[in-house]
Amino acid sequence: MNSNYRTLFNQNFTIEKYDDLIQDITSDFDYKVTFRIGETPFFIPNDLKEQLLEGCQQVIDFIQKEDFKALTNRALELNRKVPNEDNHTTFLAIDFGICEEEGSIVPKLIEVQGFPSLFNFQNHLSQKFVDHYPFLSELTPFLNGLNQESYLQLIEDVICNNYPKENVILLEIEPEKQNTKIDFYYCHRDLGIPIICVTELYQKGQQLFYKNEKGVEILVKRIYNRVIFDELDLRTDLKLNFDFSSDMDVEWAGHPNWFFRISKFILPYLKGKYFIETTLLSDLKEIPADLENYVLKPLFSFSGSGVIFHVKKEDIEAVKEKDLYILQKKVNYKPVIQSPDGKVKAEVRLLAVWKKDAPAPTLVTNLVRLSRGEMIGVKFNKDKDWVGGTVGMFEK
Repeated sequence: MNSNYRTLFNQNFTIEKYDDLIQDITSDFDYKVTFRIGETPFFIPNDLKEQLLEGCQQVIDFIQKEDFKALTNRALELNRKVPNEDNHTTFLAIDFGICEEEGSIVPKLIEVQGFPSLFNFQNHLSQKFVDHYPFLSELTPFLNGLNQESYLQLIEDVICNNYPKENVILLEIEPEKQNTKIDFYYCHRDLGIPIICVTELYQKGQQLFYKNEKGVEILVKRIYNRVIFDELDLRTDLKLNFDFSSDMDVEWAGHPNWFFRISKFILPYLKGKYFIETTLLSDLKEIPADLENYVLKPLFSFSGSGVIFHVKKEDIEAVKEKDLYILQKKVNYKPVIQSPDGKVKAEVRLLAVWKKDAPAPTLVTNLVRLSRGEMIGVKFNKDKDWVGGTVGMFEK
């Protein structure tokens, strides 16, 4: 990896500096983030960056195929379909594990999502690292020549699409209870759009409304959608005053259908150097004898829920809806980040936005997760240090 910056960072690192970083983030909204933030950025060397970009382009090429919608219609049939779908996704998150194959470091696609990620928080997290470690100003978390100003402008253009800010809402299920609410706070501060719970929306004919802090009724023209239907379906206690499935006069920044179209559903179709052997359970001709080398995953789960890491034959046989699960070959994550006491694994999520009339998505920034555990997600690495969510830094 990028040994010069790693050495420099580790020489400058102290627990007190890490605590100051966390306090700096906490002080912005008098709120302490509920997921763990890693102690260090991931210093991504140019050769790995080029591999990540090449892998992303292959995913994007697949998503841009003319028959992509026809190929993924089944994903909507298995879930739910929301009217007024746009021509392409607005957001793209492409996750690569940093792995070893035949003695070489290679990124392997773990997951791809047509859904927004922490676009605002990641921007501020990278700046916090620079504030506390000034030499990091030589690096950038951005791609395609963006800087902080142009990045924020692009994010605003994509989310708001030139509508007045009060007519654009960030929509979530009980946003105050979400682990990602720090991103909502930064989004509200950066863009000026309100954060609205699904229970606060109400429908009149084909129009949607909410009431602002003064109790004034406001028409919703565009929704920055952060709602995961898996979670919504479990919340039978919530009373909604609108129907996602009705034909509403509203634009979506992140139409819900793309969450299903661009998901683990497409992994079995992706072949090549950066992709992992993945089989839809309904297409599995026989159960592999070496199940210890596989992971069983639900197609449409989020944040690692429902994943079976130590697969047994009876786990596969017990699955009733076999077209809703994949069997994926395990990959060999290579610990590449030197911490004060050993090396740490990493997963890099490259984030892209796709403006309404643009011919293709634009890769803009990234999110990194560090792990010492068997699984990468922050909830699988509790009570450990030098793990959690962080940001990748590239050479300018």
